[in-house]
Amino acid sequence: MTAGAAARLVRLEADTFRVLYPRAEIIVRPGTSREAVRALYAAEADAAVITRDLLPDERRAAVQGGLELEGYRFAREGLVMVVHPEQEVEKLSMDEVRAIYRGDVSDWSAFGGAGARIVPVVQPPEADATDFFADAVMAGEPMKAPAVTAQDDSMVARTVASHPGAIGYVSLPWARRGVKPLGLARLKGLDYTFPDARTVYRESYPLTRSYSLYLRPGGARLAEGFVTFVTSREGQKLVLGSGLVPATVPVRFVTRSPMRATHSQP
Repeated sequence: MTAGAAARLVRLEADTFRVLYPRAEIIVRPGTSREAVRALYAAEADAAVITRDLLPDERRAAVQGGLELEGYRFAREGLVMVVHPEQEVEKLSMDEVRAIYRGDVSDWSAFGGAGARIVPVVQPPEADATDFFADAVMAGEPMKAPAVTAQDDSMVARTVASHPGAIGYVSLPWARRGVKPLGLARLKGLDYTFPDARTVYRESYPLTRSYSLYLRPGGARLAEGFVTFVTSREGQKLVLGSGLVPATVPVRFVTRSPMRATHSQP
C-alpha cells in the first residue's frame, strides 16, 4: 500500500516480479503512508511501503502491541521546490520557504526577484508530500499563506508552470517538467544545494527522503521474496529508471561534457 510516485514504482516492481514469477499474486493498493502502516498492523497487508520513517506513535503502537517489524530502505527521492521557468529567484533557504508558506513574506522582491505576488501551491493535507513538507520545512508550524491546492505532482507542475509568481513542491521526477527547481540551504548563509540524483543519493540535498518496505517477520514468504527482488540490482535498476535514486546498491555518477547531460548508473 502506497501513494503517488511510490505507487507507480511499486506497481512497476510488482509487474516485473510477476513476469519472473508467474504464480506470484501481488496486489498494490494506493494509500497514504499512515494508511499503509495501519493496514500492516491490522494484518490487512503483508507489506507496507512508506515514504518516511515510522512516526513515534506508530513505533509506540507496535511496541505496545508486541508487533515486530523489519524495514528495508529501497529508494531515495527529493521533495523539490519549483517555480515558474522565468522566475528570477534561483535559490532559497529553508527558513525563507517556511516564511512564504507561513504567510510572512508575500512578494518575490523580498528575495531579489521582480516585484510580484508569491502564489504558494500545496498538495492536499493527507498527501505524503504535504506530510513530509509540514515536518521538514514547516517544523510543525501552520501554513497560513493563501494557497492554491493541486491534487498531485503533475497538477502542481502544471499550476506552477502557468503562474509566474507560483511556488510549489513536487517529487524529483517532476522537478524539470515545465518548471524550474530551486537550490535550497538548510539555513540562510549556508551553502545552497540543487536537487539531482547525485545530491539526493548523498543526502546533501536538504529535502531528501527515503522509501521503505516494512514487513512482519515470519509473515508471508512472498512478501519476503518481493523485498529481496526490490532491493536487488535488477529491482534497483527499476528505481533508477523511474526517476528516483537507488538505495541498496552503489551508484556511479558519470559527468559528461557541458554539452551532454549527467547521468547515473547502479
